[in-house]
Amino acid sequence: MSKIAATLIAGLFATSVFAQTPAATTHAQAEASKDAAQADAKHAKEVAKADEKVEKATAEAKADVAKAEAKASEKKAEAKADQAEAKADSVAKTK
Repeated sequence: MSKIAATLIAGLFATSVFAQTPAATTHAQAEASKDAAQADAKHAKEVAKADEKVEKATAEAKADVAKAEAKASEKKAEAKADQAEAKADSVAKTK
């Protein structure tokens, strides 16, 4: 009977030790998850900044392309006007 009582008491001590352990682990896990959340937030902020830079560069590139196309069409129009003027001059000279 004393062996059974000793076993039960040892069991109670063992369960009390294991029952207290998760509280410390939970605190450590909470800190770890807090650190992970901060790291995720920092990463998300950096990604947002990078995306913003890419969008800004893309917008600038599109604006540059639009300017280049406008200059090209303007030069094309001038060339056509010059060509028409030259043709009109040559027709006038032949008459």
